[in-house]
Amino acid sequence: MAATAVPTQRQKRLGHELRRMRVAAGVSAEEAAQLLGVDRGKISYMESGVRNVSEERLRTLAKHCRCEDDTYVTALVEMAKVGNRGWWEQYRSTLPQALLDIAELEARATRMRAACTVHIPGLLQTTEYALAVFRAVLPHLPEHEVTMRAAHRSRRQGVLSTDPAPPFTGIVHEAALRMQFGGPLVTQEQLGYLLAQSEMDGVTVLVVPFARGAFPGAGQTVLYAEGATSQLDTVQIDNSHGPDFLYAEAELAKYRAHLDRMEDLALSPDDSRDFIRAVARDL
Repeated sequence: MAATAVPTQRQKRLGHELRRMRVAAGVSAEEAAQLLGVDRGKISYMESGVRNVSEERLRTLAKHCRCEDDTYVTALVEMAKVGNRGWWEQYRSTLPQALLDIAELEARATRMRAACTVHIPGLLQTTEYALAVFRAVLPHLPEHEVTMRAAHRSRRQGVLSTDPAPPFTGIVHEAALRMQFGGPLVTQEQLGYLLAQSEMDGVTVLVVPFARGAFPGAGQTVLYAEGATSQLDTVQIDNSHGPDFLYAEAELAKYRAHLDRMEDLALSPDDSRDFIRAVARDL
């Protein structure tokens, strides 16, 4: 098992799943170490994502833990493959690890839903709009990092054009449509782009108008990314200190309900497009 200097969120998640599997089966770390032919410390490293685990050892552990869900185990094997590196690796050491983790999460998702209150979902932003969003960050970022983050966000959007592309639903509050990041002209261009993207196969844009009143949550940006199996779903939340990644079942259930409620409050796709056009005319 090779060591990893700084584990990615994907590696941390794999370690979390291995520990959850072991604990649910009542298998001690010492017993797992003996079963896999390693010392006790390496089990701890493996479960924290610091050390990789081979397919053979992963399947041996799953069998010993009486995990008979082959789809789930196969998905874990896929997560454990060391060679599964994507385009985001070119940004390693130049952008925060969490931004790379978001790109990987989106790239591996089978379906995504995002809810945004004050800005357009990242996968549906124009370059100029993204630049304005990043220039608003405090403390202010150097201009070269602003440009790099916008380029990285643009590359992330390629996931919506893959074959097959994961279905994406963006739930956008009216406040986000009216927030003028970059000024009226940038916002007009952004709303036009949002309309164009809403016509793409697999992309759905839903608007929650002010008139619909209260909605759940604190208004933070939420991304719900479905994995190869429901056990591997992930919620990613934007915060001032950076992204958070959640995957406890209670948390997943909470945010599924959150997004379901926002969808219930939203206009239909066609009515949402009409609403966006009306907001654009008002600028």
